[in-house]
Amino acid sequence: MTRRPARAQNGAVQPVRPLPAAGSVFFDARGGDRALRVSWHAESDMVVLSLWRDNVCIGSFRLAVEEVPDFVDLLREGLDAAYDAAARRRRISSV
Repeated sequence: MTRRPARAQNGAVQPVRPLPAAGSVFFDARGGDRALRVSWHAESDMVVLSLWRDNVCIGSFRLAVEEVPDFVDLLREGLDAAYDAAARRRRISSV
């Protein structure tokens, strides 16, 4: 196995800030140390989705507040489809 040399960071690691009052943390379904942090930033009209591992932010995405309804609609459509599929499975298994 060939090891690559470690790459230097481009900047200093910023300290972890607490979640704003309007935010939440969702833990990865695989368990372990992964999480998604969602935080509203009303002062900048943004919702920030950030990926965390071992209490270190490894990536973030800024969603403009005017795009949030489309994002929520997408999640809702997926949830509706998953619920319908689960209901069909329950009906088939009870026959």
